[in-house]
Amino acid sequence: MKFTEEKLEKAFTELLGQEGFLHHPGITIPRKPDEVLIEEDLQNFLLNQYASQGITVNEVKSIILQLKSLPSSDLYESNKTFMRMFSDGFILKREDRNQKDIYIQLINYTGLTKNRQPNEEQLLTIAAEPEAEYSPDNNIYKFVNQLEILGTEKRIPDGIVYINGLPLVVFEFKSAIREEATIYDAYRQLTVRYRRDIPELFKYNAFCVISDGVNNKAGSFFAPYEFFYAWRRVAGLARKVDGIDSMFTLVQGMFHKNRLRDIVRNFIYIPDSSKKNEKIVCRYPQYYAARALYDNIKDAQKPEGNGKGGTYFGATGSGKSYTMLYLTRLLMKSLYFESPTIVLITDRTDLDDQLSEQFVNAKNFIGDNTVESVESRADLRTKLQGRQSGGVFLTTIQNFTEDTELLTDRTNVICISDEAHRSQVNLDQKVKVSDKGVTKTFGFAKYLHDSLPNATYVGFTGTPIDATLDVFGKVVDAYTITESVKDEITVRIVYEGRAAKVLLNNSKLKEIEDYYARCAEVGSNENQIEQSKKEMAQMNAIIGDPDRLQEVANDFVNHYEKRISEGSTVKGKAMFVCSTREIAYVLYNNIIALKPEWNEIKAA
Repeated sequence: MKFTEEKLEKAFTELLGQEGFLHHPGITIPRKPDEVLIEEDLQNFLLNQYASQGITVNEVKSIILQLKSLPSSDLYESNKTFMRMFSDGFILKREDRNQKDIYIQLINYTGLTKNRQPNEEQLLTIAAEPEAEYSPDNNIYKFVNQLEILGTEKRIPDGIVYINGLPLVVFEFKSAIREEATIYDAYRQLTVRYRRDIPELFKYNAFCVISDGVNNKAGSFFAPYEFFYAWRRVAGLARKVDGIDSMFTLVQGMFHKNRLRDIVRNFIYIPDSSKKNEKIVCRYPQYYAARALYDNIKDAQKPEGNGKGGTYFGATGSGKSYTMLYLTRLLMKSLYFESPTIVLITDRTDLDDQLSEQFVNAKNFIGDNTVESVESRADLRTKLQGRQSGGVFLTTIQNFTEDTELLTDRTNVICISDEAHRSQVNLDQKVKVSDKGVTKTFGFAKYLHDSLPNATYVGFTGTPIDATLDVFGKVVDAYTITESVKDEITVRIVYEGRAAKVLLNNSKLKEIEDYYARCAEVGSNENQIEQSKKEMAQMNAIIGDPDRLQEVANDFVNHYEKRISEGSTVKGKAMFVCSTREIAYVLYNNIIALKPEWNEIKAA
């Protein structure tokens, strides 16, 4: 089915109506032409929500004025301020200074009515539970289409989702039957023309949706077009959806009321400081993975649980670092965990630096001012001593050397491990036989678990192995390379075998046969590993034969140039995997000898 813009608008209206967003034509909304808030809805919500605390009309009007006073001239900073107020709430100073201040939230996240208000401390820490059954949340949900907004020019957005009078989501549609109109044009309409002419609307924007019926994507107003993505799951279940089906999964997935409240509160990340106007709206694998891990961690927490918080299998393109960040916020904001201490562990310094930079710049989002990199085990011990809650510490597994001293025995410690298939699962004892006798050692992971015996361990990996599941527990969610390709995160991987024909004499062939025969007998103790290394050195002599490497270089250059010459549409890159660095270096030199200009391109 192909949609005109009118039919597409009607389809979204019906789908959103099924989710409880009542349809209101723009002409029925009471407001001035240049205003974008539905002030009547916001006022009614606040008066109802905080009636038991005696909030006055003047106090409500002061909140509305505070929101309207955010300048549209600095749209990013104003949106950042609004999103923080919207997701974390703020304190209202009372007209009567003798009265206690009110902690205000512009949306009822918990679904609790005015007669069942949590106290201020609970409201500051409670996390939205999207699948729970709540009492009516008394939020005011509307889908408004064709709302005329007068800015420097009159503009009419196709659709706006309002909650409590706040225009949180803007929709722009383009017809799939007009060749000159594309979904990219919808993006340009939002981010160029609307931004220029009606910036007031986007002070309050959580995210945007663009659609031509076949392509349906959501993303941040400040994001490049390539960071708008489809939402392909509903209620956590993977769906193989394309085309019109993705319209259903986007609405049923993102606009289920409880889930939408959760997304706008916990899954839109704005860095503490950004030179690029960054605002990251979660993608569906990040949302469902973080939520599944959160629930699993609750079940696994000691002493009732076994400490295995679960494994997340995320292929390339899953955005693991953002999933970790969203999970960290959920844990920190949760009343259940009482402000846990979180230890993020990598097994490579470059990954640690990357995560550290991201997390240190997310203190406001996480909700804890103590977000630090740990330089050593002693440093971590110092930071944990006397701490009963809170804090996010980033470290590498190598900092857990053969030191068995207890760091803390608290149960509200969560260890999140990146690349959990590597050194973070080596719990087994190793025996090394040498001239000095027999020594017994353990891997880094053993000392980590001994140091934090009551922690809950969570593993992130792109290549889970049995040992991963043994340490971290079952795979609670997964994002496959197939999904990544469908989501246009990674390009389709095409393998075409290339074999440079090299004649080996019988003695070389015999070496290969003998090598594989010996491999079948190799065990896992240190002596066998050393012997295997020696045998591998013999194998590398065959693989690294100079004549063979020259043939590989010749074959690659000829093949690559042929593919490129087939037309300008052929694009891509090549990657070599070599058994040793020495072989890689020789092969590289052989290729550059044939194509010296490629080295100049690299240098440039």
